[in-house]
Amino acid sequence: MESVSHLLFDFLISKEIPESSATYINMLALLIAAFIILYIIDFILRKVIIAWFTAISERSKTNFDNLLVKNRAPRNIAHVIPIIIADKLLTTVFVDFPLIENFVDKALEVFFILLVLWIVRSLLNTFKDYFKTRPRLKDKPVDSFIQVFMIFAWVIGLLYAFAVIAETEVTTFLATLGAASAVILLIFKDTILGFVASIQVSINDMVRIGDWITFQKFGADGDVIEINLATVKVQNFDKTITTIPTYALISDSFQNWRGMEESGGRRIKRAMIIKQESVKYLTSSEVVNLQKIELISSYLINRQDDINNYNQEHNINKEIAINGRNLTNIGVFRKYMETYAKNHSAINSDMMIMARQLAPTSQGIPIEIYAFSADKRWENYEYIMADVFDHLLAALPYFDLELFELPSSTNFRNK
Repeated sequence: MESVSHLLFDFLISKEIPESSATYINMLALLIAAFIILYIIDFILRKVIIAWFTAISERSKTNFDNLLVKNRAPRNIAHVIPIIIADKLLTTVFVDFPLIENFVDKALEVFFILLVLWIVRSLLNTFKDYFKTRPRLKDKPVDSFIQVFMIFAWVIGLLYAFAVIAETEVTTFLATLGAASAVILLIFKDTILGFVASIQVSINDMVRIGDWITFQKFGADGDVIEINLATVKVQNFDKTITTIPTYALISDSFQNWRGMEESGGRRIKRAMIIKQESVKYLTSSEVVNLQKIELISSYLINRQDDINNYNQEHNINKEIAINGRNLTNIGVFRKYMETYAKNHSAINSDMMIMARQLAPTSQGIPIEIYAFSADKRWENYEYIMADVFDHLLAALPYFDLELFELPSSTNFRNK
């Protein structure tokens, strides 16, 4: 090989070209020839390997090899052999220039390390895309783990590259970096926190891709679309994107609606505020009139019979309504609310259904419906809840009850 590399040099010397000039001309000619050879080899290998991978991916049933081609893994692998050949060729080219030869050797070693990192990145991206197609891993924070592996790969690769440039062993180089560990920890603080948070989030199954979360501190209210090492991306319902630091998921409090989505219904918890002055005891004639309401007809008949029997057995003086037992319009209405909710086709009857009276306020007496809609989709849930309260609001006058409402200017004008 050495004799071939000096053929042009010997020819130039024979033509009485100065030795120094002949050396440089010989080096330039060899360099051009080496680049041409390397380009041809790289071009052929790249075409052959890519075509081979493409042919395999077309015949294969799995999409893993398709993802390898998509993430340019074959293209990066094809550069390995030309780099090895370049190391041999360029050593011959610069045989008469030891300083340049040393620099080129180091440059090729560093480039080879970078090439290995590109191959590792392509493989990791392929695994990431492949894992996301698996149903069991689709909602897991795969991006975080892939980024962790990539960071470790880059750290190791860069350490080797610096060791090559400094012409020292990696262990010696690491020992030198030990004194700067505090600075390194400070620089990679967010990465380390994100790494720890990603592991805890995954192990404890706190958040999955696709979960609906509410994080008031960051103004996030929507679906998780990405979980990586440093950030969690949430697409809010107004289609804006909120970025949350991953470690905030374990350091702050947030609300995950997954439990609701996996349950049998979505909770309805809303109250109507009744005017206290409209609450009263019901007379016998009013009870008879309310018995015409089918949902509570049997309840009123049985309940009124029990009350009458009790009052007669205990000789209660019913000249004053407060004596003995009585039905109230608000109590009967509360029973009507509960019965209506239980009979509503969109309410999940297997989950809790309750109408309850809350503590009176300065505005009135809150009567609350506590139930679960069978349909958990947001738009349908809102429609069901509105449908229930549309009916209940319209039913209030039948029980001689009034809803509290702040007075408007028209109220005073009518006075």
